[in-house]
Amino acid sequence: MQDGEQLKLKYQLCFSIYASSRAITKVYKPFLNKLGLTYPQYLVMLVLWEEKSITLKDLGNKLYLDSGTLTPLLKRLEGLNLIVRKRSSLDERLLSVNITEKGEELKKDALEIPSCVLKSTNTDIETLKRIKTDIDLLLKNLS
Repeated sequence: MQDGEQLKLKYQLCFSIYASSRAITKVYKPFLNKLGLTYPQYLVMLVLWEEKSITLKDLGNKLYLDSGTLTPLLKRLEGLNLIVRKRSSLDERLLSVNITEKGEELKKDALEIPSCVLKSTNTDIETLKRIKTDIDLLLKNLS
């Protein structure tokens, strides 16, 4: 590569990942609007549909988000009665995030989202699995 060539946008892995993330999030938007959720709120709900209850720290670790980002997001979800936050009676520093019955019911309305998003990529499932595996490895190596 010529001097400075590596600084061209077309060679930047970070830009390709960033732009792809924005494009995928845009595809999710109409589906999430029907649920009344933003994409970050949807990610929290995905974790809670799987875990039911999780500490704030563990939730932050799973989503690669700090508590300063999570707290307002969780307040909004709590305002929608989708979650409840509880302090541990044994250790007040521990805050658990728990799904509510209403939050569980929302899962039924979200079941179609992954397949609809998958179709919108116009990419075969094997290619998408490979991309996800590669990105997961990259994330692991960077963390």
